Amino acid sequence: MRVITTPHVSERAVLAALRQAFGDSSHSEPAGPGQFVVDLPGGGDVIHYPAVLPAAGVHAVKVSPYLPQPAGPAVVTAWTLLMSLSTGEPVALLDASGLTAERTAATTVLAADLLLPPDARTAAVIGYGRIGRAHSRYLRLVRPGMTVRVFSPVGIDEVEGEDKVVSSVEEAVEGADLVMLCTSAADDVLDPRGLAAGAVVTSISTNAPGAREIPPAAVQELDVYVDARTSLRVAAELLQATASGWDPALVRGDLADLVTGRAPRPSGERPVYFRSVGLGIEDAAVAWAAYENDNATTEERH
Repeated sequence: MRVITTPHVSERAVLAALRQAFGDSSHSEPAGPGQFVVDLPGGGDVIHYPAVLPAAGVHAVKVSPYLPQPAGPAVVTAWTLLMSLSTGEPVALLDASGLTAERTAATTVLAADLLLPPDARTAAVIGYGRIGRAHSRYLRLVRPGMTVRVFSPVGIDEVEGEDKVVSSVEEAVEGADLVMLCTSAADDVLDPRGLAAGAVVTSISTNAPGAREIPPAAVQELDVYVDARTSLRVAAELLQATASGWDPALVRGDLADLVTGRAPRPSGERPVYFRSVGLGIEDAAVAWAAYENDNATTEERH
């Protein structure tokens, strides 16, 4: 078994791997069985993200512990194991800490590109740490002409490309065609109902208990899409909206539907919301791409 502690894969390869994985998954269970959380004594947890890549002939599972510390920030790590479906032997173990940021941003941008109209011009990134910057980087790859405004409530030390730093959420989202929420919030960051019809808002998950970035009451007034329908059991605002009477059957499509063209286009009558929670199929696809890249690099050296 190969252990890859510094995996590398290009942004284009990440996007291609995700597009293929979600396209392939449309022929079976859309994105695998979802997440499995094991709570730890005294706090913290370990999340398991399993998936199968039939085309590659591997099963994969990412294991990500969240370990609170008595003083200082929690310890968060992530490792992905690839296992052969033909031999049952482990193929590779990859440090997935960096790959997680890549697959999170690429998943968002893949969905946003499929949901946005061709003439979308302005984007906002709210929350501008490593994952927020990755969102901007991937967006510039697929929509190079878009203006990107960025805001972070904790300040910004590093700027990606030509991103424009602004002083508030309101300034960032004014007139934006796309708003990508990349915070670690467990409460409302933005109410999409204040945006123009057709504007796309994306949201990701974090380790914060009950993590959400929009108010649950807004969900029923949005065109909702998800990375996979299993996410309806994880995303806090969707769970709360369901408890208040919103029908999950109103979800217009998941990412497999978007990639294959089966999902209906946004109605144009209300803002659009894409919710992702992080899936094993994403981790598996990106880990396999990194493994193949490592193989190619090793062969070149010899």
